Amino acid sequence: MPIYEYQCEACSHKFDKLQKMSDAVLKQCPECEQPQLRKLISSAGFQLKGNGWYVTDFKNSGNSKPEKNKSSDKTESSSLSNKNSKD
Repeated sequence: MPIYEYQCEACSHKFDKLQKMSDAVLKQCPECEQPQLRKLISSAGFQLKGNGWYVTDFKNSGNSKPEKNKSSDKTESSSLSNKNSKD
């Protein structure tokens, strides 16, 4: 759900409100109770950069594949060679 920013034109009170996109626009100020609220246009909380990934996503540190545990590879290969030598 988006967060909308409102400001009252009567008392200049500013506040944020978490609302569904389908919710009606607020009209009455919670401070002075005058029907003079105006929805403000504010910048988004994220930026798109590059290939469509968010700037706030985890960044790749240069390793494209995680390292496998070398000891488990050795264990698997030695157990396979032991099976082959018994046959």
